[in-house]
Amino acid sequence: MRLSKYTRISLPTESYLNLLGIAISVFSSNFTFLIENIIRNDNQDLYNWHALIDENKMSRIYDAINKTITPIQDDSIVEIFKEIIVRRNRIIHSFRVTSENKEQILATKNPKNQIQYEIDEEYLIDFINLNNKMSKKLHDLRGF
Repeated sequence: MRLSKYTRISLPTESYLNLLGIAISVFSSNFTFLIENIIRNDNQDLYNWHALIDENKMSRIYDAINKTITPIQDDSIVEIFKEIIVRRNRIIHSFRVTSENKEQILATKNPKNQIQYEIDEEYLIDFINLNNKMSKKLHDLRGF
């Protein structure tokens, strides 16, 4: 049975695709919410939304968090965000494989040691939960 009317390319299961879509969506929402919090707490007008949303170097985003959010709260948001970025990068820079269960799935490799591993549903759920953790901290920071 073909899963998609949009492509003839083989696809992962619907549940996997659903989790993958949720993972991308929660990251996108969180990244925008993070930028909102940076701008809201930028008392020196160092940053603007357009530049931050298009920023390709995460080190600049980490710097913005450390200058605007960390002094108010602590470094927990930047530390969670760093872990999110590592995991997001593994998802974005993944490649397709057939899993041990004979299903299409994404896989990636550890860039430090080149060991490959699957991005399974558990990985995606952990990524979503990590984003939920950061979202709660951002909501607490915002205070309303």
